Amino acid sequence: MARTRTVRTFRRILHPSDFSPASRPAFSKALELAKASRAQLVVVHVLPVLPMVPDAYIAATTYDELLRGQRAGAKMQLDRLVRKAKTTGVRASGILLDFGVPAERITRLAKSSRADVIVMGTHGRTGLTRALLGSVAARVVATATCPVLTVRA
Repeated sequence: MARTRTVRTFRRILHPSDFSPASRPAFSKALELAKASRAQLVVVHVLPVLPMVPDAYIAATTYDELLRGQRAGAKMQLDRLVRKAKTTGVRASGILLDFGVPAERITRLAKSSRADVIVMGTHGRTGLTRALLGSVAARVVATATCPVLTVRA
């Protein structure tokens, strides 16, 4: 008797992107899975907190302008990824999340949107660099309630 291999299909795929080169292979993989499963692709970006220099004064209007610029730039890049996904025939949408701990925001969104899988890139940092910068992907893998596929750049 021949054994058949079951291929898991997904309804909703979440792809967190920081718009870095490391996230591009993961975006391609998320597109591939979405096409194969006819799934909806949700591309998400968590806005990073603007670094503040101790003892430096920034006027509130200047800070607000920086935030608006950061949000506008991220929205443009997010819209570009969504358009690219749609040109391949994938149902896609984008979500821009306000500031917070990226891993927490990603896993919370995955749970609330009932994502079947998270497909995200990893920078592949090791040693001291990873200890200092941390790994969003590692934290998502450790805390997500759904499967996580990490794609190394």
